[in-house]
Amino acid sequence: MASVEMQVREGVARIVLNRPDAMNTIDLQLAEGLLEAAQSCTSDPEVRAVLIRGEGRVFCAGGDLRGFTQAQEGLAGVLKRITTPLHAAVSLLARLDAPVVAAVHGSAAGGGLGLMLACDLVVAAESTRFTMAYTAIGLSPDGSSSYFLPRLVGLRQALDLTLTNRVLSAAEALELGLITRLAPDDEYLQQAEALAGQLATGATRAYGAAKRLLQHSLDTSLETQMELEARQISALGASADAREGIDAFLSKRAPGFRGS
Repeated sequence: MASVEMQVREGVARIVLNRPDAMNTIDLQLAEGLLEAAQSCTSDPEVRAVLIRGEGRVFCAGGDLRGFTQAQEGLAGVLKRITTPLHAAVSLLARLDAPVVAAVHGSAAGGGLGLMLACDLVVAAESTRFTMAYTAIGLSPDGSSSYFLPRLVGLRQALDLTLTNRVLSAAEALELGLITRLAPDDEYLQQAEALAGQLATGATRAYGAAKRLLQHSLDTSLETQMELEARQISALGASADAREGIDAFLSKRAPGFRGS
């Protein structure tokens, strides 16, 4: 059984973390499977949105600590070996033009939280719990959490969550900005599917340009940011989707975007 499963249907790539008996904890096989899925999303023009979820009781409970302690190369070696494909996967997913939606339930901890934070939008079940967990076991963050967490909640809150490892409820995570929306436990996946399906019919290149602009805005000046805006909007002005979007608006009809 594959640790990560993926299928593309109606423009949505559905990536499933598939180690339910191990709470979808991250081992080398799962990290490599996630990288393979991310590479497929990058190279497949049919992918216009991505939905990531976990099979079983939780989204992802972090690293496979039991497996780490049994690795022949020792803890330091196995951590390096796993973070290499894991971080490559997160980087590819974060850079996609296609929006990435996480459907989260049960718990998101450690590397699972990092993966969730790297997604563009997060739909979480109301009973979900969230925690950094790293320093509680003598380790530092990975999986992009030290990058995205302070950008989402601010440095002070990021330090609090990282040093105390306090467990957040879904309502607290929503208030802090870690997730996008809450849903009843029996509806979160349906709502995430609907959101991904909606995004898959949108202007994919415009999504990608908008994502990059927002990400760059945190590390640049106002004038540089506006120059980037001018370049991006001008480039998109030559796209088929821009022509379709404007024509649809003026004609008072729904646009038929093709992601080009």
